[in-house]
Amino acid sequence: MASDIASTRKPALGTKRDAAKRKKPPSFLSNLRGVKNWTEAAEWLKFRGIEDIECITPDLAGVPRGKMMPTSKFTSNTSLALPSALFRQTISGEYPDETGDFRYDPRDGDLRLMPDLSTLSAVPWETDKTAQVICDLVTSTGETVTYTPRNVLKRVVQAYADRGWRPVVAPEIEFYLVAQNVDPDYPLQPPTGRSGRAIAGGQAYSIAGVNEFDELIDDIYHFSEAQGLEIDTLIHEEGPSQLEINLRHGDPVQLADQVFMFKRTIREAALKHGMYATFMAKPIQGQPGSAMHIHQSIVDRKTGKNVFTNADGSASPLFFGFIGGMQRHVPELLAMMAPYVNSYRRLAPGMSCPVNTAWGYDNRTTALRVPASDSAARRVENRLPSSDANPYLALAASLAAGYLGMVNAIEPTAPTEHTANEGSVDLPRGLLEAVSLLEQAGDLDEILGREFIANYCGVKRGEFETFMQVISPWEREYLLLNV
Repeated sequence: MASDIASTRKPALGTKRDAAKRKKPPSFLSNLRGVKNWTEAAEWLKFRGIEDIECITPDLAGVPRGKMMPTSKFTSNTSLALPSALFRQTISGEYPDETGDFRYDPRDGDLRLMPDLSTLSAVPWETDKTAQVICDLVTSTGETVTYTPRNVLKRVVQAYADRGWRPVVAPEIEFYLVAQNVDPDYPLQPPTGRSGRAIAGGQAYSIAGVNEFDELIDDIYHFSEAQGLEIDTLIHEEGPSQLEINLRHGDPVQLADQVFMFKRTIREAALKHGMYATFMAKPIQGQPGSAMHIHQSIVDRKTGKNVFTNADGSASPLFFGFIGGMQRHVPELLAMMAPYVNSYRRLAPGMSCPVNTAWGYDNRTTALRVPASDSAARRVENRLPSSDANPYLALAASLAAGYLGMVNAIEPTAPTEHTANEGSVDLPRGLLEAVSLLEQAGDLDEILGREFIANYCGVKRGEFETFMQVISPWEREYLLLNV
């Protein structure tokens, strides 16, 4: 599952002599996902002298929501809660009417935050010693809240477990560095690198392009190491000051947690250096968009073997079913992989991104690419999700599509050896179209939950209505004096 892109990994930070001088904590204190219970959590916090802790959870947009408190209060088993309305709020802060089968509690009842102690980690950019922990949400009676993003992904993973399967994923996240801009009416511009000049586009895989932001990237590595996050590779992408970070393969919930934390980490590192990091799908007109490619394989829970591969090394029926399921269901799920109006500006011909559901072997013009690998590492790369997607929901959508293909033995089309991302767009062309397909896709109710689908679609319709209240430069340019 490791990326096929050559590594530009930084050398280990510090020397062996430096490491020998540092006091080494117990093993469970040094790595993300090492803490297993409240006793170990208390030791972890005490060892580091943590003063405050942030209890966070991703909302529908993937924005961290939660509460900060003193460490002493956190370890005293204090009850934590958030209003349920946070999970029906648009990215601009409105609360649209609920739709479909979703029934919102008009009293805005509290949801309980349940810390996942395995995610306990430092917040290295804070001045005071601070930790963070990702939380799940339950009702006041302890029932799982089905419409929260982390729980939606867990539901999909459980569907695989019920069949004796375990999904393995490896996300690749693209983003732009841009000069700070406080006026949303002005276009974004690339920042100035260490050479004193704004970096140009067309620098894919350029080491010089990466080195333009060497000090910022050092901070990304420092911040990541302090949180127990591991970057597999880092490259410069096609757009001006567009970078990509690849993560090591693993459990979907754990990898979604890492993307959630990486986004925050990268934004904080960029702010420290006087620039913005943006995960918008299409931040700069005329330049490539930013994707979140997802590599996926499925292993047998008992044997640990890749179920995409037969004993003789050939591709299995489950492999083709997974691809067939993605081809059939991805258009219905696109609203979870491309969640904003801006997302669909990326999915256009001539911009090095997919425009349909074609698949092929080692063909980067397809939506579903099967990278060159040995048979044990056979996998499917979904190149459709944009980097603005909530990682929990993008992974849930992608894996749900593949799951339905496997259990229903959906046959894929023939693989293409040709350029597949030219010509017309054979996908939902805008947010409302994508939302309508998701609402009408009854096959998805069981694996994603009807309550989640209804709530999510209601929020997305509300966001579109907010967008329609804004007059764009295009309208002023071509309509003001011509119509």
